[in-house]
Amino acid sequence: MPLSQQSSQSRPIYLDYHSTTPTDPRVATQMLHYMTTVFGNASSIDHTYGDEAEQAVSQAATHIANLIGSSAKEIIFTSGATESINLALQGFVRLHHSNTSKIPRLAVSPVEHKAVLDTCNTLAKKGLAEIINLQVDSQGRLDLDYLENTCKNGISLLCIMAANNEIGTIYPIQNIGQIAQTYRIPFLCDASQAVGKIPINFHDWGITYLAISAHKLYGPKGSGALVVRKKYPLEPILWGGGHQNGMRSGTLNVPGIVGLGEACRLRQLEMADDENAIASSRDKLQTLLQDSITDVVINGDTTHRLAGNLHISIPDIPNSAVIARIRSQLAISTGSACTSGVETPSHVLRSINLSDNLIEGALRIGLGKFTTDTEISQAAEILSTAVSKIRQAIDGN
Repeated sequence: MPLSQQSSQSRPIYLDYHSTTPTDPRVATQMLHYMTTVFGNASSIDHTYGDEAEQAVSQAATHIANLIGSSAKEIIFTSGATESINLALQGFVRLHHSNTSKIPRLAVSPVEHKAVLDTCNTLAKKGLAEIINLQVDSQGRLDLDYLENTCKNGISLLCIMAANNEIGTIYPIQNIGQIAQTYRIPFLCDASQAVGKIPINFHDWGITYLAISAHKLYGPKGSGALVVRKKYPLEPILWGGGHQNGMRSGTLNVPGIVGLGEACRLRQLEMADDENAIASSRDKLQTLLQDSITDVVINGDTTHRLAGNLHISIPDIPNSAVIARIRSQLAISTGSACTSGVETPSHVLRSINLSDNLIEGALRIGLGKFTTDTEISQAAEILSTAVSKIRQAIDGN
């Protein structure tokens, strides 16, 4: 069912799918069942309510594993990718310090999500880790030769996302994993924007730790997972019951886990067709905007980007002015939603050396499987009209 049919006609057109996706109604139906009927605690072993909940968690793990090419036993359930990333980074560093006196060296892409960058920077400030910055070009693509030389010189952990949450650039994770394996370096991949949108193969691609968020693939907020390769343990960052083999204590969010599992099951069945359709809609919107806003700039790698990603800059038109005019009609963003509403220049756009003029005019548009052709045409009209009126106002002054 199109998102527009689920809400009143007065609602703005939603094109911020990188921030969050609406929960698939089929996922929500499954979750409701596990909130109201099969509501047991998955750790309760003395009655059937607990058995049913535990079985649901096990089934969800299987659905996730099938989508990403891992074992169900390698999945640790969390509250989302931010917690998963913190568990991987902090857990790795803590375990490293318990085994050796050497400071671990973490090689990190400069365009990573803030969950990675802020955690790494905090560890560095505390003297617990050394950060090695990798290099990207003007389209956000990694310099693989520089990456391999960095690995050759000796690092403890490699941190690279599968797809960028702002400009949509998709990274060659299979090649990166091969480099990591060659030099026997553990590899943390933030795949929150990629899982359910592009193929991922955890085992075959040499990934050691993989972070997932349900709400990026039509599942619920507050549910995610960290996939941990066997024989690569982590020091826990939460204690209190020894749940999930001691890796992450806390009562399991059974409805959220069921939602994540069901979302993964549906993506495995529907991803290829959905993403092809989304890419076609994205290309249509891009063409409409290029026809109506002749100086619009498309940011990122247009040959290797997420199907639903359209990141643009409009020179000499502040993005804040655009948002102010369209926010009641069209939901798009000026950047990542990871900084809790704090308006600061995008570290991603800074890292790809975008000019100040283009950064100030940058807009992130995210399409999804509920986006309709009518909404695409309307969005292009809304955005181009707003830009035209802003130009007239600027010229009038």
